[in-house]
Amino acid sequence: QVQLVESGGGLVQAGESLRLSCAASGRTFSSYYLGWFRVDPGKEREFVAGITSGGGSTKYAESVKGRFTISRDNDKKMVYLQMNSLKPEDAAVYYCAARSAGWRIPTQTSEWNYWGQGTQVTVSS
Repeated sequence: QVQLVESGGGLVQAGESLRLSCAASGRTFSSYYLGWFRVDPGKEREFVAGITSGGGSTKYAESVKGRFTISRDNDKKMVYLQMNSLKPEDAAVYYCAARSAGWRIPTQTSEWNYWGQGTQVTVSS
């Protein structure tokens, strides 16, 4: 059982940076894969980034490679998404997610078991 709470969303201009944070609770936090997804009106929830239990491997959507970085701090039970060079098309509600370890980092939303409530990111041109 993992509880997730996102923070750090807000209003930024295109080209600026923002860091999202997700605080987790759960005694087995370090055994979970963590990820970030996003959704905007009329679209399916989209995979953005994922990270393995120990932080040794990451995976990114092609649209954010080179701009976004996912990281985790198991001592603090936190996962972060550093977003640089933001574009208007990055605007969405961002959710952190967790799932058990043992598989390749999946991109399908159905493969993730625990979800936060989301944080809004708005990017103006």
